[in-house]
Amino acid sequence: MKNWVKSGWRSKERIQMPDYTDAEALKAVEKQLSAYPPLVFAGEARRLKAALGEAARGRAFLLQGGDCAESFAEFSADTIRDTFKVMLQMAMVLTYGAKVPVVKVGRMAGQFAKPRSAPVETVGKTELPSYRGDIVNGFEFDAQARVPDPARMLRAYTQAAATLNLLRAFSTGGYADVHQVHAWTLGFTQNQEAERYRDVADRISDTLDFMKAAGVTQETAHTLQSVDFYVSHEALLLEYEEALCRIDSTTGLPVAGSGHLIWIGDRTRQPDGAHVEFCRGVQNPIGLKCGPSMTAEDLRVLMARLNPENEPGRLTLITRFGAGQVGEHLPRLIKAVREEGAEVLWSCDPMHGNTIKSSSGFKTRPFDAVLREVREFFAVHNAEGTIPGGVHFEMTGKDVTECTGGVRAVTDEDLSSRYHTACDPRLNASQSLELAFLVAEELSARRREKARQAAV
Repeated sequence: MKNWVKSGWRSKERIQMPDYTDAEALKAVEKQLSAYPPLVFAGEARRLKAALGEAARGRAFLLQGGDCAESFAEFSADTIRDTFKVMLQMAMVLTYGAKVPVVKVGRMAGQFAKPRSAPVETVGKTELPSYRGDIVNGFEFDAQARVPDPARMLRAYTQAAATLNLLRAFSTGGYADVHQVHAWTLGFTQNQEAERYRDVADRISDTLDFMKAAGVTQETAHTLQSVDFYVSHEALLLEYEEALCRIDSTTGLPVAGSGHLIWIGDRTRQPDGAHVEFCRGVQNPIGLKCGPSMTAEDLRVLMARLNPENEPGRLTLITRFGAGQVGEHLPRLIKAVREEGAEVLWSCDPMHGNTIKSSSGFKTRPFDAVLREVREFFAVHNAEGTIPGGVHFEMTGKDVTECTGGVRAVTDEDLSSRYHTACDPRLNASQSLELAFLVAEELSARRREKARQAAV
């Protein structure tokens, strides 16, 4: 990338980033991080970029999901395992519906920083800086805890490294075996509330039985036992991102060593801002959140800055409009992409535009609204003749009660029983898997319609 250095963002406008009070402590942490090994490697990022390029052409499908904001306090092997397990189940169901490979990308091993709608938080008469994620400051409503502490970056790195170590073991050590994953999914569909999804589960069972009868077993097909699993996060804290930026020894080009895919949020996508400046120079796949305020001209400028070579798989546009708003906003962005001849992958984030305050006072997301936005996303792409290439969910493998609805019918009154998120409400394991079945129905319907049109 011409005219780019990894520290170039420092001369640009900073948005949604903390002001550290101890410059020397910050400098020492950045120096220490710069000496640490990268968390991910350039070859892995290149493989993900190639897979995302396939998804953009309809030959794969992106499933991106995980925590709203990873927590130091909630960190455990069980938490990682449970989220990984649900994502495997979702991927199996989506693979069956789409009949193409599913690219699995976790919001994990780096999703520690969060943008906030206000710089301060007020409780009673006390006003303190907002909580910006465990990599920046503490969740406790305490003046000392809310002071940005650069040493937290070192703890975030250590937790991300441990998370990746466990994910790599799960991905290749037999835990991801397709037969085991399907057995977990059957457990979900045997519940009376999920009876409508049993037919799909039974058809998956028939497929696996046929493969076994044909001699395709775990022993003869290694791909049945292992998966490719990538990690991603919002590249919000640029001191951390710069410190982990490395030069790829194969290509001589810079790569973000903090995660396979990094994305730019809807609040930090200023074309001349710090976040776009950093992300334009690294070779990783880049995500770009697209909310209602994004204009066609905004998108044209950002595509030119972030993907000037028009490289397949480089840029994923993650739309987040809110239920009932997709038809108003998505077509103009599709038109801009089409007019530019741009290579992009379209993905739907149905979470962030559907956050409300419940009658019981908790921030929540109604499952029906999440599903409605997904369906509208598919409907617009079907009408435009473009490819709906992925979905992006905030979810957890834990049995939380943070989003209302779903087959288990979480109500406003239920929210207080297991509301554990440090930031935004997440789908629980049951809701996540149910949504995968419903997205699979959309993918199956799209596949059948394409086959019908081809036969005419």
